[in-house]
Amino acid sequence: MPSSLLTLTPRPDLGILVARWADDAPTSLLQADYTELLATARRHGLSRWLLDVRRRDQLNPELGQWTTHVFFPMATAQLLPQLLRVAVHCSPGRLIVYENDPTQQQYLSYGLSDDREYELRLFIEEGPAMEWLLA
Repeated sequence: MPSSLLTLTPRPDLGILVARWADDAPTSLLQADYTELLATARRHGLSRWLLDVRRRDQLNPELGQWTTHVFFPMATAQLLPQLLRVAVHCSPGRLIVYENDPTQQQYLSYGLSDDREYELRLFIEEGPAMEWLLA
């Protein structure tokens, strides 16, 4: 069951699914949220996602590893033939943590690599994130 902190807004008119978290949650609940995100994406045929994580201020390395190495590849396979594109809307503080934490850098570098079967980018403003998703 997804946490009550997640709001999912399918935008079939734009071909985008928006996921916003109101706060942080334990890893198991966040994993359930991502599972619901994928189920909603499949129901609506949406492979371009805006993930608003600005209010999730705890950066759990376990979740970072799971999303980049397990969840996004699994979602990619389930959404074929569409390409999974994920724009992560982050706070500036979160980006500083990414820059200063070697473990987070490792997962981020992996997820952002052009070698992935999905596309992942980070943004601190929603406008550029939406532009990238719609390009």
